[in-house]
Amino acid sequence: MRQLLFSFFIVFALNTFSCTKGNAANLPDSVSSVDYFIIRNIEFSGNKITKKRIIQRELLFKENDTIPVSEISSVFEQSRQNLVNTSLFNIVHIDSVPVKSDPKLLDVKLGFTERWYVWPVPILEFADRNINEWLKKKDWRRVNYGMFLTWNNFRGRREKLILFTRFGYDQKYELSYQIPYINKKQTWGLGVAGGFAQNHEIAYSSVDNKEVYYREENESPKREVFAYAEAYHRKGIYNMHWFKFQYTDLNVTDSVLIYNPDYSFSPFNDNKFFSFFYQYRSDYRDFKQYPLKGHYFDAMIEKKGLGLMAGQNVNILDLKANYRQYNQIGKRFYWASGLSAKVSPIGNYQPYYYQKGLGYGRDFVRGYEFYVVDGQHYALMKNNLKFELVSMREFSLDFIPTDKFSKLYYAFYLNIFADFGYVIDHRNISTNPLSNEIMAGYGIGLDFATYYDFVFRFEYTFNKMGESGFFISFMPSI
Repeated sequence: MRQLLFSFFIVFALNTFSCTKGNAANLPDSVSSVDYFIIRNIEFSGNKITKKRIIQRELLFKENDTIPVSEISSVFEQSRQNLVNTSLFNIVHIDSVPVKSDPKLLDVKLGFTERWYVWPVPILEFADRNINEWLKKKDWRRVNYGMFLTWNNFRGRREKLILFTRFGYDQKYELSYQIPYINKKQTWGLGVAGGFAQNHEIAYSSVDNKEVYYREENESPKREVFAYAEAYHRKGIYNMHWFKFQYTDLNVTDSVLIYNPDYSFSPFNDNKFFSFFYQYRSDYRDFKQYPLKGHYFDAMIEKKGLGLMAGQNVNILDLKANYRQYNQIGKRFYWASGLSAKVSPIGNYQPYYYQKGLGYGRDFVRGYEFYVVDGQHYALMKNNLKFELVSMREFSLDFIPTDKFSKLYYAFYLNIFADFGYVIDHRNISTNPLSNEIMAGYGIGLDFATYYDFVFRFEYTFNKMGESGFFISFMPSI
């Protein structure tokens, strides 16, 4: 059975991406008698906090626009998806009302259920890379606690204010502020942040593709201070440029460098450096938190070490790109594929702290959740075939007094998947055998998507080494 499932995905993984059109929305009865509509009036309801100009920024139409009948359904649906993807609203409705005196005129009504924007959330989290890694150890010392205050849609202008305080195993304190639009055309935004982090235990190396940890009880083996300023440019709806300039001060104890002299740029305990980050992002997904149709692309360049700090030799260049395609291939079937790749073209020497291969964040091959594969370059391909078990539907919990929580949506999807990855490592080949060879993982899963961008994935996976296991994740796989 496992061999059959694996062969099935090998064939699908090599197919060319294809695109499908979405279903048309309901149109007014007057559609049969006219060739176009003129938007006479746009009404807003439910946006008690969000400013109208923030909503209008996401719409593909405005008052007095003339829209062909053949396009109006897709224009309304795409505008609704744009508003949902702002993460400002739980539910968005766009309704059209024909004007009786003139069938060419159309009034549009937008209704919203806003989210709860202020989240003083207690932190109770695991210090490991993911919950599956912690469940394997079940070490209650490896727990963090604190307070995470997020104020989304600050002042109704889609600003974000974050205060992060984390105590316990890994300590971190951060304050950040983002404003998406600073000019009248709403094309430029800014952000600033600063913080401090320290750890009583750190992974200082990897052996047999497992992280190796060093702990100091009386002091922190690693301390990091950082501050950055960033700018965003979003001229249209779907494409954005992101610029970031950061200062970092990384300090490690002598003991860390004794265990691994290549942990940071030696011979310094202290690496001070400036870095520059740029990303271009093109996002045409229908629902970015759990996409079913559309495509996404980003390309990133990051240079650590700009030659501005005397006596420092930090010099790292990373280039990374991601492409993801989502298609509806049947009435209740969906196909998704994602490609990611990273290269570090400046030399083969990268200290352990600065290099990241597969096994971190969302960049991992399913079936290899317990492993890290460090290296200078990597490529990753993910594939999913989904069946819509329960379609997205709205639901009301009448016993909850506020519609910010009482009105919700949910959906369930069954899926089978196959992932492939390859990491190039020039340094620790003998101690990490998964590098420089193809990794393959596959399995079955159940996904649950609901409001406030919550996604729960329950998967049973197999890998090329014959290992299998049950895993839980809290983000989309692709």
